[in-house]
Amino acid sequence: MKVWFMGTGAGRPNKHRNVTGAALQLPDPHCAWWLFDAGEATQHQLMKLPLKLSKLEKIFITHLHGDHLYGLPGLLSTRSFDGGVSRLDMYGPIGLRSYIDTVFALTGTALDYELVIHELDDRAIAKPVCEDECFKVEAMPLVHRVPCYGYRITESDAPGRLLTDKLKKLGLEAGPLYGKLKRGETVTLADGRVVTPASVTDGIIPGRIVTMLGDTSPCVNAMLLARGADLLVHEATFAAGMETKAHEFGHSTTVEAATAARDAGAKQLVMTHFSGRYNNEELSLLEREARAIFPNSHAALDLGYFEIERKESGTSGGCG
Repeated sequence: MKVWFMGTGAGRPNKHRNVTGAALQLPDPHCAWWLFDAGEATQHQLMKLPLKLSKLEKIFITHLHGDHLYGLPGLLSTRSFDGGVSRLDMYGPIGLRSYIDTVFALTGTALDYELVIHELDDRAIAKPVCEDECFKVEAMPLVHRVPCYGYRITESDAPGRLLTDKLKKLGLEAGPLYGKLKRGETVTLADGRVVTPASVTDGIIPGRIVTMLGDTSPCVNAMLLARGADLLVHEATFAAGMETKAHEFGHSTTVEAATAARDAGAKQLVMTHFSGRYNNEELSLLEREARAIFPNSHAALDLGYFEIERKESGTSGGCG
């Protein structure tokens, strides 16, 4: 599982970085990916990454500011030309549907696939905004100048390594039943015996947790979304000491992002959404500020990625 960054800048693009866009590349065998925000030129950046628009499965928009949204109509349209025919689900604040409908109506744009838009409000986020057998996505409002959401993606737990000695004692040979047990399915043998994955594996591999926050000043919900996360993506628009300016515009500093990661018990912090006042050479300074509080802090770069490894087998799993 990887998080790719198409843009790591705030407000407007500059020669150092594009505006906000990030992709969560799902693990095999999914071969799919999800998009989080789509600032201007997101699809241009995407051409430089090993991600195909036809494999885009879901889009999550944090808020309706242009630097998180202006690249969306073009990307949606291009997906039709890139062989995208499968349904695409999109999630975001109220007004997202009106934005897309208006742009498409004025430009005469038609899609070759089904686009389903889910607008979020207090009722919509009272439960996971989407969930299947592999992943659960939760959303909570953040503190910004317009309605803005953060997202918590939780991967389902998986059975650990199969214990072949136990399987052989049960009379099971390698074959389809092995595959079912490895996928976490309970099987029934020909003689009626029931075999559970827990009885023939070396434990449970806990699912990974990725937290993708939109623009925000420090708030309780950011902490709740980030609790125990394997990877926290948190905006750090300004350097330490600029908290007053940051909060005036609904943003955070490096120190505040690092504090959130530390207090939430996250394992890794990736900072993004940097003000244009900082060039890429100055990002090392921003990293040092954050690492003084939370050592495993990193500054994202355009077209860079961070990998989230599967945890080892254990006695129990959990969502954090």
